[in-house]
Amino acid sequence: MSRPALWTDLDCADLDKTRVYLERSKSSPINLSLDDDCLTLSDALFEYIPGATGRLKSVDIDAGPEELQLISACLYGPAPRLEVLSVGSCGDSVLSCALFGGDLSSLHKLHLKSVRTELPWRNMVNLTSFTLEHGPPTSVTRFLDFFESAPHLREVDIISTTVIPDAQDGRLVPLACLQRMEASGRHRSSPLFNHLLIPVGARLTMGVKLPDPPTEDRPPRFINNLKNLSSFTAIDLSGWTSSYIFFSGPSGEVRMDTQSQSIWDCILFESLAYFDTSNTRWLTITRCGKLSTSDFVYRTLLPMKFLHTLKIDGCGYPAIYIHVLDPSMSSSGAVVCPELEELVIMHGVVLDIKIVVAMAAARASRGAKLKSVKIGPWPETSYSQPGVLELKKHVLRVEYGP
Repeated sequence: MSRPALWTDLDCADLDKTRVYLERSKSSPINLSLDDDCLTLSDALFEYIPGATGRLKSVDIDAGPEELQLISACLYGPAPRLEVLSVGSCGDSVLSCALFGGDLSSLHKLHLKSVRTELPWRNMVNLTSFTLEHGPPTSVTRFLDFFESAPHLREVDIISTTVIPDAQDGRLVPLACLQRMEASGRHRSSPLFNHLLIPVGARLTMGVKLPDPPTEDRPPRFINNLKNLSSFTAIDLSGWTSSYIFFSGPSGEVRMDTQSQSIWDCILFESLAYFDTSNTRWLTITRCGKLSTSDFVYRTLLPMKFLHTLKIDGCGYPAIYIHVLDPSMSSSGAVVCPELEELVIMHGVVLDIKIVVAMAAARASRGAKLKSVKIGPWPETSYSQPGVLELKKHVLRVEYGP
């Protein structure tokens, strides 16, 4: 009882309990948690909380639309010590703009889930973390106004939120302190990135819809705003879903998805041309098909001077990648990916081991010997023992077979 900090977590479930906690916490900052599943909207909330808003350090609300309105009506006083606000609801819930007098300038973290609100898009100078989850459609202009009012944002999560592209062309807002930003929901958030400047070293995870069918020289508009991201070190090209790009840094991962077995798989490789891939060390290509020529693969791999690992998984034409890595197949005789040490080819069609042997031998003769090759497993596929033995002459470690 002599330690006020032990009495600072309130849930307003009981009148006497709430009174005792407020008394014993003395002047310590308090943490208020309101959940309508266990909350009785009784005298505890209405009698004690309005006079204690000045002590609030964090508020966590999980309530339905009607309950949220009642709770908001009690939180009208100023809260100059409030650092964390989390509000979750359901349906068409509205968060009153009169909450805490409309001044949330002290906030460090703000999490809104399934609520509509006109606040707090202004004067968020102390805000460092913002999450908007499953909310109603939000205009790009509203987002940009908010970001301009929160110059110290370090972490941003926009989860499954539809974005309305209404911002003026050419308007750009820098996120100078950004360290991490995630925008799930794929292309629904992409209009926002036409107007954001992402700083070097920030980690960006997002998805945007690519042109389908692709139009020459027409990458997604936002790419120009992302050119200052750190160079990619890990790349995952995947053909599992529709045509999307997922970016991530600062270690520089990028994942690009396109329709499985689509004739437009080439756009995965073409899109990489807009970024610095010279420091890429890991490249995974999954379920990419319909590549009638090796040109796209060659142009993609050529800048990757320091590529260490290449994994081809479930691709329809693995021989194309083998030919690109074979310097004897090139008119210049140049070794593509000279630092390549590990090659993995999995779950594809039957591959003639002879072309793998030829590639490995040609690279070894030019001082670019592979350390590891793994091919297979494919059902009812086997490799001749002479072919495997020949491959082992040019590679330090070989794994193969079903």
